Amino acid sequence: MTDPVSRTILLLDIEKYSDRDDVEQAYLRRMLYDITDRALESAGIDERLRLRADRGDSVMELIDANASVAALLRTLLTEVPTQLQAINRMASSSAQIRLRGVVATGYVAVDNLDGWVGSDLNHACRLLDAKLLRAALRERPNDFALCVSESVHAGIVRHGHRGIPADDFHPVTVDSKNGPLRAWLHGPVPRHGTDDHCEEGGAPAPGGSGESPAPGADTPASPPPSGPPCGPPSGPPSGVVFNFNGGSPSFGGSVVAGDQHGVSGGQVTGDVHLGGSGGESA
Repeated sequence: MTDPVSRTILLLDIEKYSDRDDVEQAYLRRMLYDITDRALESAGIDERLRLRADRGDSVMELIDANASVAALLRTLLTEVPTQLQAINRMASSSAQIRLRGVVATGYVAVDNLDGWVGSDLNHACRLLDAKLLRAALRERPNDFALCVSESVHAGIVRHGHRGIPADDFHPVTVDSKNGPLRAWLHGPVPRHGTDDHCEEGGAPAPGGSGESPAPGADTPASPPPSGPPCGPPSGPPSGVVFNFNGGSPSFGGSVVAGDQHGVSGGQVTGDVHLGGSGGESA
């Protein structure tokens, strides 16, 4: 295994990728890599400063520590939403691409099987898979939700560099199997659909995988859950399941949260309504 070296970590993930068919998934992967390459090129980060790992619906980039993190953030905040809007204007509803993104810094080593190893990388992956970030994307009109690590905020964001408005980032705490992770979310903190802690203006809600059906899916609408503003989580903590195949970490997949109950031996009379009102079905 190589010695750990300092790297900027960029993670991008496609929302509801597994809900698409093979043709749509192939198209979305092409769009993901095209968006990533254009963003890094615009930030002045060429291929010699990058190491990429393919995770199917996600892309992981290890970027040389000498590359400008401020330039990367400016590109992610401005050009990536513009690219997504241009792509989605011409795409069918089932081929819409929406992305979650994480920018972090830390030390990463490469093992003998070309796997990436490092707790900083693991933390970044858990931020990417957090219910809070998934819920934030559902509320974003520009098809992109971005979270940065505490180190990126302390070193770059809070100083108000050109094109990086510090006031647009809000502190959040994401639950993980290794304990709470503090991070900073760009844009409003979601009010529903997350078991994570909000520190400003958010409201956690228990249960669910943190994502709505893919664009174009035939799913009836249901009202948002009610709950008190910003309190402790009432459901189990979210996290990322890591499988190590040949030493290389992978992440993603669905999360099932909340208690599951079966009912037997009882009698139910009258109308039953689930997830809606009137004659709607769940």
